[in-house]
Amino acid sequence: MRIATWNVNSIRARVTRTVDWMAREDVDVLAMQEIKCRPDQFPLEQFEAAGYEVAIHGLNQWNGVAIASRLPIEDVTTAFAEMPGFLKGVEGPDLPKEARALGATINGVRLWSLYVPNGRSLDDPHYVYKLDWLTKLKEDMGGWLSANPGVPLALMGDFNVAPLDSDMGDPNLVPGLSTHISPPERAAIAAFGDIGLTDVVRPLVPEGFTYWDYKQLKFPRNEGMRIDFIFGSPDFADLVTGASIHRNERKGEAPSDHVPVMVELDLPTEDDDDRPMIF
Repeated sequence: MRIATWNVNSIRARVTRTVDWMAREDVDVLAMQEIKCRPDQFPLEQFEAAGYEVAIHGLNQWNGVAIASRLPIEDVTTAFAEMPGFLKGVEGPDLPKEARALGATINGVRLWSLYVPNGRSLDDPHYVYKLDWLTKLKEDMGGWLSANPGVPLALMGDFNVAPLDSDMGDPNLVPGLSTHISPPERAAIAAFGDIGLTDVVRPLVPEGFTYWDYKQLKFPRNEGMRIDFIFGSPDFADLVTGASIHRNERKGEAPSDHVPVMVELDLPTEDDDDRPMIF
């Protein structure tokens, strides 16, 4: 079973490229972030023609998450417990929740497509929101794991944090001044380990960026960041037999500024002969 995550940076602009890659790489499940559309605007036809059903959570032209799967999608939820909301210039307990989280169970595996808030700057309210969002995510997933022993769990997506110095190759990011590399953000990611979640890709792919800004020739200069991850529970990690970062998807015409990250699991899926042929 092949599971991947990809910040597609507008699915309507990149649907052909996304579906072609999924078919070419024989992907069973893709978690998408920044789809930037409502469900009624999502280009379902091309996914369905390729044999995928899609769960979608999008509210407007910003943010948005989705999961496409060849296998049945069950137990869909569009938020985790206590997920914080945000509205610029407003504080309080009842802020609107953005379209940043989508959970589903597929082939006995609990999967989440997550688009963590950017943070914007260290003195911005969005930075406090980001840290709170990550803390509440960890707390909720810790409770879920305790209540569902033995069920594999993976958190996949754009986490907007470069956890290690080696994950940061953009010279415009300055320690002490920039988000994505601040100690509190890194600590929030490291805290996933407290509930048993680990980066299941890094042991197999220790080096490599997943994001390059469109500006200033960042990709040709390889001035990128590693901010897209698959964090798995021990039961999920035990199933992983391979992993890859698909750097070449940053090349070519109108690419996303992120590339796919994929893992292969030792789990049976439906017979390949039943899948549509894509040419």
